[in-house]
Amino acid sequence: MRARRCDFHTHTSMSDGELLPMELIRRAAALDHRAVALTDHASFSNLDWIVQSLAADCKKADAWGIEAIPGVELTHIPVRYIDEAVRKSRKMGAEIIVIHGETPVEPVERGTNNAAVSNPEVDILAHPGMIDIGDAELAAKNDVILEITCRKGHSLANGHVVAMAREAKATMLVNTDTHSPQDLSTMAFAHTVASGAGLTPEEVRGALVTNPERMLKRLKRD
Repeated sequence: MRARRCDFHTHTSMSDGELLPMELIRRAAALDHRAVALTDHASFSNLDWIVQSLAADCKKADAWGIEAIPGVELTHIPVRYIDEAVRKSRKMGAEIIVIHGETPVEPVERGTNNAAVSNPEVDILAHPGMIDIGDAELAAKNDVILEITCRKGHSLANGHVVAMAREAKATMLVNTDTHSPQDLSTMAFAHTVASGAGLTPEEVRGALVTNPERMLKRLKRD
């Protein structure tokens, strides 16, 4: 069976993306995606309406044969309140929780990576920058997935993330962090990003096929 693209980190006009949730879903379906998660930037100020708004469109995605998953990217949350934000996200109905990691191009509070990988309720640590081996090992222990990102700037540390994930035996995924229509990637482009980050052919298949399938099972979307 031919593998289809899954992308678990995207943004819509509900935060700083350019597309309505339904349009983003449609564009992903047109690119033959199997699944797309809508994970708009969220904090305590907007969690409730973000999740509700995304879920409303995701429920209608069955018309196009794509799994559309409502979630959040908890962004610039003070480290001491990350666990509280995760709990509130689940309570609001977020099916997938992404934490905005310590990317090299934004002033994310130090310790965010550690708080994210210490919480088994977190699904993905996005663009974790210069993550250290201790945090990568915690990610493996708590089944928090480390993201290899297609996004310019954030991707500067992809090679380091791969090295740490490999040493710690942590799970990796390739996500786009889509904000604009052109950001959505084909399987071929995601393969290029993964290979460019230093993944072996076997690891590329894991990040693009095996691990997304595992994520869908985890979300009961397989």
